[in-house]
Amino acid sequence: MLKVLDGPVLAHRTTLRLGGRALAEARAAGPGDLDGLPEALARLGGEPRMLGCGSNILADDGELPVVVVTLADGGPFDAAPEVTGETEDGRVLVRVGAAQRLPRLVSRLSAWGLCGMEGLAGIPGAVGGAVAMNAGSYGCECGAALHSVSVFSPALGHVTLGRERFRYGYRQFEVLDASGAPLGGWFLVTSATFALARCDSAVVHAAMRGNYLKKKATQPVLAHSAGCVFRNPSAENPAGKLLDAAGLKGYRIGGMAFSKMHANFMINEGNGTAKEAFSLLQLARVAVSERFRVDLELEVKVWSWW
Repeated sequence: MLKVLDGPVLAHRTTLRLGGRALAEARAAGPGDLDGLPEALARLGGEPRMLGCGSNILADDGELPVVVVTLADGGPFDAAPEVTGETEDGRVLVRVGAAQRLPRLVSRLSAWGLCGMEGLAGIPGAVGGAVAMNAGSYGCECGAALHSVSVFSPALGHVTLGRERFRYGYRQFEVLDASGAPLGGWFLVTSATFALARCDSAVVHAAMRGNYLKKKATQPVLAHSAGCVFRNPSAENPAGKLLDAAGLKGYRIGGMAFSKMHANFMINEGNGTAKEAFSLLQLARVAVSERFRVDLELEVKVWSWW
């Protein structure tokens, strides 16, 4: 049965440690619980927001008109990675629950000698969120390895969709309806199946370790951040490079600052507020626009009352 809980304080549930209180939390332990989710959302009011590990989210201060939807640990949504077969071209199919942590999946693939996602080493979050935002790093992205995805939505119910029924791009993932148009309304990823090539386990592990150490040396992986806050305008002019050139590396407003390690990481130094975060982001957008005539777009997902 779908559990409806008191609305969580999002500062306690997001990696940026920001955010006020949601209207409620709807927690599903298994697929059957999701059947009652549309009715529960209609009764509770507010916009549904899917919450995994809370990365890539900037939640506003105050009371927010959102209902947080979560998948319970320890049940079918948290199914560990398992090999389910092979494709015609010999790639290995690995199915995993949406609530599984992405680092656990990547580590398991390394142990099995399966390559194609080693660039994602060091990215926090759950598998469902990684699919829904097409997480990527060092030339790898979830969408490229994704073979099929299981979702729930009010329009489709419970379905498993092949590659002809989804589309992905830079930090973007869309479910398509039967006509090939983007699906209207919300959807929730419940599991994903990836198609991966066989490689030497030691080579995969070495690549993963190298990618993680590179991240650790150049990004504030242990700080309270939401990851990169702006999308990269181009490979030649990534957001971090533009922000650094505009003098914003280390710049702070109140308790929020752009990291001294990587200017595209906004960090909460311990007592920051969403108001300060929004002010810092606006200042950065203006500074980069005035100096480089480039309009930065947010990569972080904003949960707000406006």
